[in-house]
Amino acid sequence: MLKRFLEFYRVSGPSVAKVPAEKADKTYRKLRTQAFIAATIGYSLYYVCRTSLNVMKQPIIDAGFLDATQLGIIGACLYWTYAVGKFINGFLADHCNIKKFMATGLILSSAANFIMGFLGVWEGLAGVTGGVMFLMFAIMWTINGWSQSMGAPPAIISLSRWYPLKIRGTFYGFFSASHNFGEGLSFVFVSLLVGAAGWQWGFFGAALAGVLGVSLIILWLHDNPESKGLEPVEILAGEKSREQLEMEAKAKEVGAADEKAESGRIQRAVLRNPGVWILALSSAFMYMSRYAINEWGMFFLQKVKGFGLQEAAFIIAVNTVMGIIGTVAAGWISDTLFRGDRKWPALAAGILESIALLLFLYGGDSWFVNVLAMTLFGISIGVLICFIGGLMAVDLVPRKATGAALGIVGLASYVAAGLMNVISGWLIDGQALRDEVTGEIVRYDFTYVSLFWVGAAVISFILPIFNWKKRQQEI
Repeated sequence: MLKRFLEFYRVSGPSVAKVPAEKADKTYRKLRTQAFIAATIGYSLYYVCRTSLNVMKQPIIDAGFLDATQLGIIGACLYWTYAVGKFINGFLADHCNIKKFMATGLILSSAANFIMGFLGVWEGLAGVTGGVMFLMFAIMWTINGWSQSMGAPPAIISLSRWYPLKIRGTFYGFFSASHNFGEGLSFVFVSLLVGAAGWQWGFFGAALAGVLGVSLIILWLHDNPESKGLEPVEILAGEKSREQLEMEAKAKEVGAADEKAESGRIQRAVLRNPGVWILALSSAFMYMSRYAINEWGMFFLQKVKGFGLQEAAFIIAVNTVMGIIGTVAAGWISDTLFRGDRKWPALAAGILESIALLLFLYGGDSWFVNVLAMTLFGISIGVLICFIGGLMAVDLVPRKATGAALGIVGLASYVAAGLMNVISGWLIDGQALRDEVTGEIVRYDFTYVSLFWVGAAVISFILPIFNWKKRQQEI
């Protein structure tokens, strides 16, 4: 049974039927375009299934189904499982059929959303206790966290298997915007369903988006060129000849043990690099402020500023869309204007993020002010994700340790996002004003949780200053 399971997910071997030489280039370009579209849109729809709960917090709490503390714990279950899963599934995806691997994750994520919608309907019919529903939601969102970690690795691997080095970075930049599109789509699409039919239908809508994503992945995300009767991408792109590839393969077999030992030595040295840990801690606080808005921003707008569901969803969606500009522009700005020096644009983006967060939390209930705040917040977070969440750590370590550095930063970031959810939910519930007779919440007080979010943003841009004099680690 296990053998069949492993065989099902194994990387596709070369196809017996070969594409004729005169059709190879046209076929290759067509298939790689399909793979890119499937990976990018597919991962965007992954995000709809990941962020659906964020849209529904206010109606779920108002219905008395769950409270803010419980929702904070449920949200943390996703981030903590995702942090571990992203590390493990990154290794597994290298050895898997990326079509099957990515489709499996989105199937599981869609199923988790569907079951949560069903549980919401069932509770209303059967009168099941809130404690049981809290446990069931936590289990489903934990499963969703693991399945979500099966999205990015195969999508990025598809770029490596299908695109030559000279244009891979460009397409990676476009792909990086997929999570922003997914978040924006979730806030708009899911909120419309919730407003029209109830919060349970928000989960059903997210599940439907996931099914569409699975269909696209199955149709267009091809495993590798060889499985489609083509030569490896290095040959198709004219980077190497078949003889060179065969010689490199033999050399790798001979030196595999030495290379593994060397890589292990370098990675252990990176674990002892204080500069990497400073950036990991900085990214952790930045993710707290980033996901504070994504997770609780709509709830804040509805409960404190009096916006309706669709208005609040649109304002938060502005943040996710503007993040595309920040992410895409960040690398170009630092390379062109600052000659690879990330510290000044990272500091400027960190300060701007803190100002935007202050404007959002304390700038009043004007629609224009809140949209402006989310515009500035989205752009600055996009820059910070690129720099603090990745590039600055990579700049500090040798190339062979890139994955280790990113793994440390990524793990810290999502563990912190989970902690933020738990702390925020606890503070929101703990500071709420309740009716003395019924005990029901009559008004929410965001004083302490706002200070928590702003404090995280400020710490995140101060910490990298301690790295300003550090240079790339020599091992």
